[in-house]
Parts: sequence; structure tokens; C-alpha cells
Amino acid sequence: MADDSDQLVGVPEPRPRDPSQTEAFVIALCNQKGGVGKTTTTINLGAALAEVGRRVLLIDFDPQGSLSVGLGINPHALEASVYDLLMVRGTDPYQLICHTRVPNLDLLPANIDLSAAEVQLVSEVAREYTLSRMIQPLKADYDIILVDCAPSLGLLAVNALTSADGVLIPLESEFFALRGVAMLTDTIAKVHDRLNNKLELIGILGTMYDPRTLHNREVLDRVQEAFGDKVFITKIRRTVKFPETTVAGEPITTYAPTSPAAQQYRDLAKEVLARCPAA
Repeated sequence: MADDSDQLVGVPEPRPRDPSQTEAFVIALCNQKGGVGKTTTTINLGAALAEVGRRVLLIDFDPQGSLSVGLGINPHALEASVYDLLMVRGTDPYQLICHTRVPNLDLLPANIDLSAAEVQLVSEVAREYTLSRMIQPLKADYDIILVDCAPSLGLLAVNALTSADGVLIPLESEFFALRGVAMLTDTIAKVHDRLNNKLELIGILGTMYDPRTLHNREVLDRVQEAFGDKVFITKIRRTVKFPETTVAGEPITTYAPTSPAAQQYRDLAKEVLARCPAA
């Protein structure tokens, strides 16, 4: 049965940032099902990594712009966004970056314009590599780049996976969320084989977890049986704090720094760094 204690046995404390690292490690947070905690995890994992000295860039790659909203940016007020980076020749990526309230945590924002890129990219040469090409100049300035993907397996998601070194799958602790995991892992395998042979599954993160319910525990047990040590020890539990942080426009690590939810994301950051030696 899934362990409710969430003890990080054998997971080391985060090591200091390696100053010799010359290029960011890119992680795509991906799940074609919406409402599973991708954006919440992108924001709070990014903030927790920044706390331990990593220079982190978050890329909002969802036309809904939820990542931008969650960090206090109004997507409708943006003069330019990640869409311009993808589709407008000569766009300077450094002009698009927004600095957040959290030291070492930056954002490349998005808005509804990005929805047009899904269609426009179809006619581009080497369309799957567009994001990878566009963020290449930024990789020297960061240690970790987290890409918050849209809830689909379309061309935007394929771009994110092609640009990434690893994939993190947030998975709601609910039966129907399990159904899409096989499809997603199949897509990851195809991208690995055909477009990006460095791509690896970093781990699956149980989200919206309530250990009091038998259903939640059974779901994570099934995931554990199927994926073994690819499942993170850390589980993100349900709390009213997350909607509050969206309104506040800041991560849980600064909004409620002593809360269990903040500690869960700090524990996740430890696991991610332990699994990604280059991060």
C-alpha cells in the first residue's frame, strides 16, 4: 500500500549549485489531462529549486496562461509572449522574460495568442524543434528550465518534449487520471526514438492526494506497481492553500512558507535534484 508517511529515506539534501554547469537542464511537466496540478507544480517546484540556489526559468507553454496568472502576471496585458518567440522572427527572448518576486526565479509568459501557434507551426520546417531552437540562447543563464505544458498531446506538447532533457508527470490520485498515462508514456517513447534521444521520464508525482481515502491510496498503489521507482516518494496533498496562492500571485513557499504543502514541494525539489545529476 502507498506509504502515507512520505519519508524521504535515502534522498540527499540538495547539493550546492555547480558553477561549472554551462547549460540548463530542461524539464517538461506534461499530462494531457487538465486539472492535475501541472501549473501548481511548475510554480512551486521552481520556487523550491530557487530556494536552494538554482537559477530557474519557468516557461508558460499553455495558451490559458495559468502559469503567468499564478505568478501575478496579467496575460491580457502582455505586449509580447512566448508566441512571439516561436512565430515572430527576430524576437529577443531576453525582452520577454519577467522577473518574479522570488529571487532566482524568472518567467517566460504566455497568453491566448499561443493557441494560434499550434496551427501555424504545422507549415514550419522542423516544426517539432522550434521551442528547442528558441530557448537555446537562454540555457547558459539558468540551471533549470521548467516547461508547463498545455493539457494535450498536440504539437506544442511535442515541442516541449523535444526541447526537454526529462519529463515530470503530475498525476491526480484518481482512477480516471490513470487511463491517460499509457498514452502519454507512449508519446514520450516516440519522441525519444524519433526526435530527442536524451529524453527520459524523471518521475511521476501523485497530486491532490488524500491519504484518508481508500480510492486515493489504491490509485497510487497501482501507479507504484506499474512504474516502480519512477514514482516520487513525495506526494502533494490536497489543501485550500493552493487556490489562495493563485489569488496572491506567488508560490506556496513564500505565501505559506511553514505549511506542509510548502515542505512537500521542497521535498520534491530534493528528489528532482537527486534524480537529475546535471540539474
